[in-house]
Amino acid sequence: MNANGYSDLLERFELKTAKVGIIGLGYVGLPLALACAKCGFTTIGFDVDEAKIATLDQGQSYLKHISSKKIKIAIDSGALDVSGNFGRLMNMDAILICVPTPLASENKPDLSYVTSTADTIAKNLQVGQLIVLESTTYPGTTAEILRPILEAGGLKSNEDFYLAYSPEREDPGNPNHETSTIPKVVGGDGAEALKLAEAMYNQIVVKTVPVSSLDTAEAVKLTENIFRSVNIALVNELKLIYGKMGINVWEVIEAAKTKPFGYMPFYPGPGLGGHCIPIDPFYLTWRAEQFGQKTRFIELAGEINTAMPSHVVQVLEDALKERFDKNMDSAKILVLGVAYKKNIDDVRESPAFAIIEILEDKGASTDFYDPHVAEIPETREHMRLAGRRSIEWKPSFLSDYDAVLIVTDHDEVDYAELVKKSQLIVDTRNSTSTIEDPEDKTLLA
Repeated sequence: MNANGYSDLLERFELKTAKVGIIGLGYVGLPLALACAKCGFTTIGFDVDEAKIATLDQGQSYLKHISSKKIKIAIDSGALDVSGNFGRLMNMDAILICVPTPLASENKPDLSYVTSTADTIAKNLQVGQLIVLESTTYPGTTAEILRPILEAGGLKSNEDFYLAYSPEREDPGNPNHETSTIPKVVGGDGAEALKLAEAMYNQIVVKTVPVSSLDTAEAVKLTENIFRSVNIALVNELKLIYGKMGINVWEVIEAAKTKPFGYMPFYPGPGLGGHCIPIDPFYLTWRAEQFGQKTRFIELAGEINTAMPSHVVQVLEDALKERFDKNMDSAKILVLGVAYKKNIDDVRESPAFAIIEILEDKGASTDFYDPHVAEIPETREHMRLAGRRSIEWKPSFLSDYDAVLIVTDHDEVDYAELVKKSQLIVDTRNSTSTIEDPEDKTLLA
């Protein structure tokens, strides 16, 4: 064995005899842990949340898009273990970091989860280990923030241990793609680190895409999400413009996407949600300022997308006044869907929360129904909504509401019944477009 363990570690990855530890068992870490276990690696998932550890130990899932059956098979077979004992990190060949990277005040990056995790790893770091950051962040984080913390104990990257960055590409609830079928971009702190990361991920995913540096790999993930943010902002703006002209933007998009080249469809909505698209572009904005650069497209897209909840509420307010001569302060509104996208229970950065707060600030009474979200969890930005529970779905109740506002277009909802029983519907997802509506109850927003 060579001094830094490179050859032995490479062989363990190639033979699938390596031990892989994954820190953070959320929407990124848990499916990654299952993929690692399934491919043959001895896998341990680490988390500070004791409730998550207990749930997984019992073979149960706390994420609706991940079945308990998959977890039970992995746990019962011994392929996956879960633990809150971070001292076990010293026995791992690879440690993958999958912790949140939210925004702090004034849209500044909050790397507190990354730095605290790095401190924990540093206390247990061993010669010959591979450390990979998967959390989305700005270019320079792995080299300038993570590496110094890991090296503080005396071990050096690319000499004693290996450091890489490989951005997560999860899409919760997408039935066409899972962790193992999505190519993995990989950047390393040196040629050996890159080779090791490639060797490991080659066993887990369908394809690895090596790039020249840590910074490049970090920039790839931001570029992917900024591309979506800017294009969603574009169609949101077109929705406003075409709406004033009496043109249905959804019809325009459906026709435009028949062009087999030079066009890719994006769809408008009530605002951005999820952990990535509403947050990640501002990581680059913050970083660019350190280089004296402005991110005009990114900031404009952010302004447009952030304004959509207010636009949606204004459409509803105008419709109530025009159709029923009712003011918002006497209206009873049902918000349909609080998950940030259809068919999942993920409410991170959901535009539904901003919409509910705007409605209530205008005096409206609100309830919500979501077949995937029984209760609104605590969030830093919307604490006043924490603990509110979804109503039970009873179509006979729909007429009790002055309007239904469709924020999330879950497939479980019977939209024909919704149109039939409701007094007024404001649809932000075009989910009622195929439903016969002879009374013209439905408005697109």
